[in-house]
Amino acid sequence: MMESVLSEDLYRNPHRLSHCGKTISFNCKRAPGTNDNEGSELIFCSLSFEREGNTFLKAADGAAVISRKRLAHVDIVKCKSVTDAQKRATAPCVLVIKKSEKRSSFQYSLLTLSSSNRLEPCVEFKLPYQMKGAVYILQGPTVLWRHEGGVLYTSPQAEGVRQVPIHFSHCVVGELPLHKGQVFVLGLQKLPEESTSQTLGYFVEDGQVFDGSVILPHLYISITQCILVVAADRVDGVLKCDVVAATSNRLLVYFENGVVKDVCQLPFEQPENIQVVNTGRYGSLFAVSFCEGHVCTIWKETFQIAALWSSVTSIHVDDFLGCGTDQMLLVFKDRIIALEEFLITDLCGISFSHGQDTDAPKTSPPPSENYLLTLKALESRLQSGLTVLQELQREVTVKESVLRQSVKALTDVVSEREPVLTQHEQEGLIALWDSDDESKNEALDDKIHDIPAVSSKPRIDKLWHRTTEGRMVVGVILTTDRSAPVTNVSLSILTDAGQCSRPAVIQTQSQVFWLPAACSSPSSSSSSSFSASTFPEPPAKKSKQHNAISTNDLNACRVAVTAVTKLTPLLNSGRVKCHVMLHYIQTPDAFSFMSNQRPVVLHCGQVALDIQNNLHTELLKTPQLIADEVREDFLSLLAVLDHWVFHIDSPEYSLGDINGWIQKRVGCKKIEVSPQYLLLNSSGPSALMLLNWHQITPFQGELHVHSSQLQMFQFLDSLLAYLPESCSIQPLKGAGGKGASKMFALALEKELVSLREYASLLLCEEDEEKLKEKCFGYKETPDAGSVEGLQKCRAMCQRDLERSNMKLSPLVDVGQYRRLIQSMSKIQLNGDLAALLDIQFSPLMCCSGFHG
Repeated sequence: MMESVLSEDLYRNPHRLSHCGKTISFNCKRAPGTNDNEGSELIFCSLSFEREGNTFLKAADGAAVISRKRLAHVDIVKCKSVTDAQKRATAPCVLVIKKSEKRSSFQYSLLTLSSSNRLEPCVEFKLPYQMKGAVYILQGPTVLWRHEGGVLYTSPQAEGVRQVPIHFSHCVVGELPLHKGQVFVLGLQKLPEESTSQTLGYFVEDGQVFDGSVILPHLYISITQCILVVAADRVDGVLKCDVVAATSNRLLVYFENGVVKDVCQLPFEQPENIQVVNTGRYGSLFAVSFCEGHVCTIWKETFQIAALWSSVTSIHVDDFLGCGTDQMLLVFKDRIIALEEFLITDLCGISFSHGQDTDAPKTSPPPSENYLLTLKALESRLQSGLTVLQELQREVTVKESVLRQSVKALTDVVSEREPVLTQHEQEGLIALWDSDDESKNEALDDKIHDIPAVSSKPRIDKLWHRTTEGRMVVGVILTTDRSAPVTNVSLSILTDAGQCSRPAVIQTQSQVFWLPAACSSPSSSSSSSFSASTFPEPPAKKSKQHNAISTNDLNACRVAVTAVTKLTPLLNSGRVKCHVMLHYIQTPDAFSFMSNQRPVVLHCGQVALDIQNNLHTELLKTPQLIADEVREDFLSLLAVLDHWVFHIDSPEYSLGDINGWIQKRVGCKKIEVSPQYLLLNSSGPSALMLLNWHQITPFQGELHVHSSQLQMFQFLDSLLAYLPESCSIQPLKGAGGKGASKMFALALEKELVSLREYASLLLCEEDEEKLKEKCFGYKETPDAGSVEGLQKCRAMCQRDLERSNMKLSPLVDVGQYRRLIQSMSKIQLNGDLAALLDIQFSPLMCCSGFHG
């Protein structure tokens, strides 16, 4: 019997899996050598897909010796790519069995393929029996199987073979997609004193027993063939999860928290595995594989069948094209080295096949909700743009008509003809001088459309203060005019003079935040400390369809300025009232130079020192409330917390829903006054943290953290456990804007100096002395009285003219010009990058998302 086995082909029972966009096949082979030394080894071959050739090419291969005994029989039990708990990344795993000569003992080895393409042993164990039935390789990696009614498992953490202490009559195995994923066994346990049974779940890692009905109802346990946990979360210690289960009566059932939500009739019997395919904006698919080589796909959104295939050797889900979304690889015929017949598709436009017909019966992908919303937004924007364009065209038509009438009237006057003018109503205009009746009717409209001029000085809208942990925060909200912008804005705090001759100045640290402009209202205008002059609008010719727009809406700009100071100097001075002074520099327009501008000081008011006025009281109670108190708490919190910015880059895997992961943390709530910020309140004011995640690409993003240094390190530690192993987190310098502004200034200075030097190099190609000798050969002034002297004077005049032309339009070498232009372009790109960083990390932009 053994001799017949050894006389077979060198390769036996190939197995295949997908990992990082590649397919990896494992096989057993007899090791080369003499008959005495002949043994068995495990070989692998990694293939990557090439679009141009529409084929799979070998990326790597290797082998590992499993047994050196001649009569030992080695075979592959199962292979799968799972999460390695120690490396925090997915790794290909293969389970190998080595049978003894007498088949009395069975040695099992679980090997992992490292990133350096080496097979490394992970778990080894011996059993007195051979595994029969379904064998699972799960995260950990964990090997789980059933034997004689019991469930057994082993892993690197288990340190040996262990058995689940609960005896299940029927059981289902799965894993939760949590931050710290857990492998569970779900089954029915008979009650000792009753004829009924109960649904129990058992977590393999910690041995915790839970109510299994939160995953699957009691009636579905005995008929479920395979399950897939789509989403899971713990809310107040209670497990919430969405599950897809394939049953023995040809049904695919969608459960939410143990309740049936949708059902789809499957076209084949005996389902074996369920995989999810994320196709991007078109939604997701469930790929169900069956016995005898059948495959079926179902749309997650509509829960309807999308496509069917038969004679499939294996199906794999991965990003084989490297486009950021998943595709399905259906293998119809393969060998250990290459794939002979295969199909790569996502049923949404991507299709690559070899030796197969790509026309599969399929339904069109359901429209994504985000896709429809994007179309509606673009359609609305296009309609709005078309309306503006039509209004501009009407205005141009009116102006052209006025110009024609003016030219005709001027021509008539010059020709001494009587000018004939059309009525202004025909041109859609309003006359400069109307009749008495019309002027009375228009008087009211003119009063309504009178626009109060915005004061050039900032208007103080509100003054507040908060105290927290030995510091006081003073804030001012002011309104400025965009036509006369203010710069270098800061706050200073002065104590009462008392018996002293002058008040004391308290050292502060200021920050500035932009706020959306508030709508003009009587209350807001009356609260201004400056009187606003009113200038009536002249009744000039204008289109009747023109709508007057308030200058408050166009030019008003609201700014919040905060200042942080220590409480100790205030308490030691015994002063209970402090004066708040606003310092700024105002320029007439955005292009004015600031060198001659003097700083202006404006008294904002007084604040009474109140130690009981704690920070973020309303913010902690109701962060979802949109109110002035919550906005002030939030601004004060930004002022006192330290700020870090981190750039996260994942070159191999997409980052996933990091914002959703942050929101699922305990105590994390969204701040409605600034929705892009999340408040994390774990225990008390000292543990407060503000988080802002900005997704740049699916593989890159920026994380803003406002907290203490210890809290920041703890959060980054938990985030690293969630992110892929290949991720890199780099802190960005100058997050507060000072470093970025300095980089921008240096880049501009370098650009100006380089431009001056390059221009000098182009214009001064020839030496000045050579140029003189070339253009001015005569040094003495010739005598113009003779014919020869006159000719010499003419020659000098011609050379002067040539010299002048050379200065005005000098000749430049083309090669040197191209090299200088390339160098200048690189310098300008660096300047543009510095300007972009200055804009992104400026403190004026960090609160632009406030709600009014």
